[in-house]
Amino acid sequence: MALEFADNGASVVVVDVDEDGLDELTSEITADGGEATGVVGDVSDPDSVEAVVERAIEEYGTIDVLCNNAGILDDYAPTGETSEELWDRVLDINLKGVFLFTKAALPALLEGEDEGVVINTASIAGKVAGGGGAAYTSSKHGVIGFTKQLSHDYGPEIRANAVCPGFIETGMTESLIDETPDEVQELVDGTPAGRYARPEEVAQVVAFLASDEASFMHGTAVDVDGGWLVD
Repeated sequence: MALEFADNGASVVVVDVDEDGLDELTSEITADGGEATGVVGDVSDPDSVEAVVERAIEEYGTIDVLCNNAGILDDYAPTGETSEELWDRVLDINLKGVFLFTKAALPALLEGEDEGVVINTASIAGKVAGGGGAAYTSSKHGVIGFTKQLSHDYGPEIRANAVCPGFIETGMTESLIDETPDEVQELVDGTPAGRYARPEEVAQVVAFLASDEASFMHGTAVDVDGGWLVD
């Protein structure tokens, strides 16, 4: 997403707990002539979130688009195997982080001449069971609900939408692909697309949702799932 927005001329503030990965990404963007600032931050920590938002405004004056994309899996643990610690960690990052960043950025998003844009990463697990365990599925259902309520409360000053990816080949899913390749392949073979998605395919949809071409889209949860949910 950061690369896609930078390629489209946006000044990007990238947030991650992984400082090395952050440096690598921002260096790639600036080497290609883009504008990027990397900030180490924890989306589940209110003080960290406030500091990131303050840094973004210091660097660029305001925030026009907020993408809440941080997330973790729960190893598909059912309720009986979900510890309170796992539940809290997944909900803190996947759902509370979306709330914290949106709330912190809200004044900047509201004060601009154009409508502010918020795009939240949900999942097919935000619409059906089986895309994750108890904690993950609950968190992603919550992201979709939060997106709709945000649109209801702040439209038209803020245009809020979500994307619902299917199986994307990312660092988050790498262990699943490595540890259970046959099972994962069977799942993706059963979709109309018949393959994993590349991260940039989701990023392109997010960039569209942030653009004026999507100006009449409010409170939607757009499937980017290769047809996973057609049945």
